[in-house]
Amino acid sequence: MNNSSSLPQPLRVAVIGGGPAGLMAAEVLAGAGPAVSVRLYDAMPSVGRKFLLAGRGGLNLTHSEPPEVFMRRYGAHSAALEPLIAAFGPAELRAWAESLGIETFVGSSGLVFPKDMKAAPLLRAWLHRLRSAGVQFSMRHRWLGWAEGGALKFSTPAGEVLAEADAVVLALGGGSWARLGSDGAWVPLLAERGVPVAPLQPSNCGFDVVAGPAAEAVEHGETRREFLKELIGQSPAPQPGWTEHFSSRFAGQPFKSVAIHFTDSQGRSFARRGEFVATATGVEGSLIYAASSLLRDEIAANGSATFLLDLLPDKTPEQVLVEVRHPRGSRSLSSHLKSRLNLDGIKAAMLYEVLGKEAIADPVKLAAGIKALPVRVLAARPIDEAISSAGGVKFEALDANLRITTPAAVHPPVFCAGEMLDWEAPTGGYLLTACFASGRAAGQGVLKQLGL
Repeated sequence: MNNSSSLPQPLRVAVIGGGPAGLMAAEVLAGAGPAVSVRLYDAMPSVGRKFLLAGRGGLNLTHSEPPEVFMRRYGAHSAALEPLIAAFGPAELRAWAESLGIETFVGSSGLVFPKDMKAAPLLRAWLHRLRSAGVQFSMRHRWLGWAEGGALKFSTPAGEVLAEADAVVLALGGGSWARLGSDGAWVPLLAERGVPVAPLQPSNCGFDVVAGPAAEAVEHGETRREFLKELIGQSPAPQPGWTEHFSSRFAGQPFKSVAIHFTDSQGRSFARRGEFVATATGVEGSLIYAASSLLRDEIAANGSATFLLDLLPDKTPEQVLVEVRHPRGSRSLSSHLKSRLNLDGIKAAMLYEVLGKEAIADPVKLAAGIKALPVRVLAARPIDEAISSAGGVKFEALDANLRITTPAAVHPPVFCAGEMLDWEAPTGGYLLTACFASGRAAGQGVLKQLGL
């Protein structure tokens, strides 16, 4: 006669966080079969909320670049992420989506999308597979840390509850989009236990500008006397935002077919063509996001950063100067710029906003401004407005399987994955790829830890 009570009990693994990293960790763990009981906890009423938002305009899953180019997008953190993405990179991610019945394609820019451009069908198919594999879901469970003895504490609508686990995967996201669950509330919970955490910062974010001709002076042009006068209050600090005239007319409008160039005080450079948008107080959009980590770090080091905006990247400085100097007769300068260079609207207004009337009247200064207009930014927008965040659990606190080893006393064993790790990447599929890859690695790390 079989006695079910004598059968070995499954090992309990708690996955906390229901984004791509947590869901991928749960899938790997559930693949171990009945030897593991997997329960996923999330503070929100449903999982994958930020994932669904990312797919609202077409879900960019990954990028088709060659691996060596792809990895460079992770900057200083590429070495830490390389083994994870080598094991589960763009090709593997596309094959995984296909296994869910989601066909993908490569767009003209190299970005990879589901054929129907939607996130919801992929998430539905994924959740069906996870539930079929035995993954249990506990929604509206906000993690509060550990109780004495190592049990996990959760706040729920029914009150505080405790849960025992033999291993834990934390995939709690970064600090952006708090209303979707990524609020960074986990930072003090780990920090108070001695886990090294780099401060969370906005990434892929917009910036506030300094309006008016004052933006013309780049940081290294400020004299020590001017700095000291400002320090003792004799000169007011620059105020962020466009002039009311510019903001009221052009906030929300795009700068199309432009380029930006930026070199920071460490000599690191960025140059790219694209588009961005004027906001009520500054700039945001894909071209700004791509440069955001350099701009943010330069502001932190020196108080501001100035990038150069090329309004006409298809024309050389010499060509622009020739057209600006062309006799305009009785036409206004605005009409002249429109007819000779097709410069009007927000681009023409930007010249007046930054250069001022005196420089605008000088053909040499005007032509130089059209090709290299200095735009000074003072501050990144708040982290909750950012697409993603930088900072998080430092890789030196983790082993190769993403288990927390600093401090060594964390028990039960805890693994970390996704955006709560200390890395950042531009948009373009790089964020999701690293979240999937790290979630898979954390799940595999748990199975190794448990001897499965």
